[in-house]
Amino acid sequence: MARSGGSLRTYALTRLALLLPMIVILLTMVFLLMRVAPGDPITAAVGGQLSQEAQQQLRERSGLNEPLLVQYFQYLGDVATLDFGTTLTDNRAVTDILVESGGATLTLTFAALLVALGIGIPLGLLAGRFRDTAGDAALRIFGILTYAAPVFFVGLLAQLFFSSYLGWLPTSKESDATTFVDEVTHILLVDAVIAGDWEAVADVLAHLVLPAVTLGLLVTGVFLRLVRVNVMQSLKGDYIEAARARGIGERSVVLRHAFRNALVPVITVMGLQAALLLSGAVLTERTFSWPGLGSELIEYLNNRDYIAVQGIITVFAIVVVVISVLIDLVNAFVDPRVRY
Repeated sequence: MARSGGSLRTYALTRLALLLPMIVILLTMVFLLMRVAPGDPITAAVGGQLSQEAQQQLRERSGLNEPLLVQYFQYLGDVATLDFGTTLTDNRAVTDILVESGGATLTLTFAALLVALGIGIPLGLLAGRFRDTAGDAALRIFGILTYAAPVFFVGLLAQLFFSSYLGWLPTSKESDATTFVDEVTHILLVDAVIAGDWEAVADVLAHLVLPAVTLGLLVTGVFLRLVRVNVMQSLKGDYIEAARARGIGERSVVLRHAFRNALVPVITVMGLQAALLLSGAVLTERTFSWPGLGSELIEYLNNRDYIAVQGIITVFAIVVVVISVLIDLVNAFVDPRVRY
């Protein structure tokens, strides 16, 4: 037992020690990719709005007149102090944008992950249990279609059918214009719960359904196929035959033995899907006019606001790395084989 605990501790310390180099490498890639864009960022963003003197002042304030190496270390230093710069087009601190819009993106991403797990895992279990049947074939086709279908196309179809045709759900925004709650966490759903305004909670949830399901379907197929394959492999194990030989019912064999082992790889994949959900949130937010970081990112991309785009992408990159490390630690705790 002591050896297992020591091994887990060593693994955790190793992964945490690698966190900083991973973040530095990722930030370096973001920095270099942002510098690949042709043209002067100040001229592209506000060239037709400010005089040459004002543009030069803005360039000096943003540090874009410094040599590339100086800009790089300044960029790393600013990120270390959680200073992501000030936008060029509307003079907003990127940190304020993250605080004001990050809650909406967090809500959408978390809800989409719940949808993906809630649909993909049960369907994967059914497909693995009844392999090579018509139902299995139908579920595999469903998984392929959900993974391959463009998220904006699915979103538009959902709006057309469930909102315009059936009138069941709202088409866009995070809430109705008449819904107001005090901002405590900047997460509207949580703030509505804190305020005890259950009408606002119901309104926010109604607006959340379509974008969350649309984004969640994007990765449902991944979980479906992963669980299906692992359930089929688990059902071939010797311990499954031994459980059946002891007279354990087939339902218990599948759920308590094969299914539990099949869930271990799902934990690993969840970290990878976080990046996919964040990237999908950009298009989903635009499709449903969701007021999150994805919508802000597209707006600043259209305005060629170099500082804003760099800051938002930097935060996305850091979040993905941190989630990946956390998932690795959880996976090592659940599955001792990972520690060796």
